[in-house]
Amino acid sequence: MKRFIVKSLILSLLMVLGASCVSREKIVYFQDMEQRKALVDSVQNSFKIQPNDLLSIVVSAYDLNAVRPFNLVSEAHPSTDVTGVNYNNTQQQGYLTAEDGTIDFPVLGRVKVSGLSRTELSELLVARISEYVKDPIVTIRVMNFKVSILGEVARPGTYNVQGERLTLPEALGLAGDMTIYGRRDNILIIRDNGTSKEYKYLDIRESSVLNSDFYYLQQNDVVYVEPNNAQVQSSSFNRNASIYISIASLLLSVLVIAIK
Repeated sequence: MKRFIVKSLILSLLMVLGASCVSREKIVYFQDMEQRKALVDSVQNSFKIQPNDLLSIVVSAYDLNAVRPFNLVSEAHPSTDVTGVNYNNTQQQGYLTAEDGTIDFPVLGRVKVSGLSRTELSELLVARISEYVKDPIVTIRVMNFKVSILGEVARPGTYNVQGERLTLPEALGLAGDMTIYGRRDNILIIRDNGTSKEYKYLDIRESSVLNSDFYYLQQNDVVYVEPNNAQVQSSSFNRNASIYISIASLLLSVLVIAIK
């Protein structure tokens, strides 16, 4: 009887250890990368300006006074400190893209910007401003680029991003990476294109994800990491299950000692 109990305990322990082992194929990212001698990045950053985007647009040229009317700048009165007069107390304001996809630009009036990339809008403004100023330079930045990362990540939430070139791994890094309970093969990305919504499931274990149109995230994208089966099943367990297991283990240990 005693040998039977000991063998049963050993067998149960081995079964638990075996069930707890997770294969490399389920966890590691970009597993087949070593099979590629070279990876050509054929995916271009397809960011397009959308309604409610807040844009920073700065116009410069050799003659700064000539482009002054084209810059939306809020200036404060010069302040005096121990070093003298400070004339740099200025703040760049942003252009909020209206629901119709336009912004109200100084001198030029209403300009359609929705659906354009930063490069396309820069070229458009350069062409328009060139009618007034020689060799203008237009610099555009998205001031409210953000993505939401939900599900099985260390720090779910909404994150503001500087610029608009953000990859899926970078987004996961902002949220502290996926937990061990997140499914690497079924990451959902939801994208709002203004008039419609798109979604895509990505398998980050495969290097082919680098060539997906959803590898580079866009403004207001939502990334959802689905929990794996073990996590889903554990959610139905009694929260006091660990206590019950500890008590059962203690009783079993006492029983083993008692029958010696």
